[in-house]
Amino acid sequence: MTQNRTGASRMNDADTTLGDLRDMVREFRDRREWAGFHTPKNLSMAIAIEAAELMEEFQWLSADEAWGLRDNARRLTAIGEELADVVIYALSFANSLDLDVTTMVLDKLLKNAEKYPEGDYRGKSSWLDEEGGGEA
Repeated sequence: MTQNRTGASRMNDADTTLGDLRDMVREFRDRREWAGFHTPKNLSMAIAIEAAELMEEFQWLSADEAWGLRDNARRLTAIGEELADVVIYALSFANSLDLDVTTMVLDKLLKNAEKYPEGDYRGKSSWLDEEGGGEA
């Protein structure tokens, strides 16, 4: 566990499960009686909107400038908040359709491993040209 600004213990990635996060997001929603608004359509749109806000943090920056944001506490906080919004809406989306995120991620990684074998794609970006785009 880490400590927050007040010195109180906080949960972190090392000691919090994905299921824990899903439950916390669901509880937050339920305490506000927002379940009726959290439809798959609305949540998918919210994910896209928040992802665009995350992208906005990097708009017009070079790759080096983007990497340099790791050393800018104020900007890193803003980036973290936008990422948190994306993750919260993604977990809300999974909750709305009762999707098992771990299973979906592991299945997609397996599918991608078959589609992009290490020996053929290690250190290469040429797959973008070959596929006309790409998905992770």
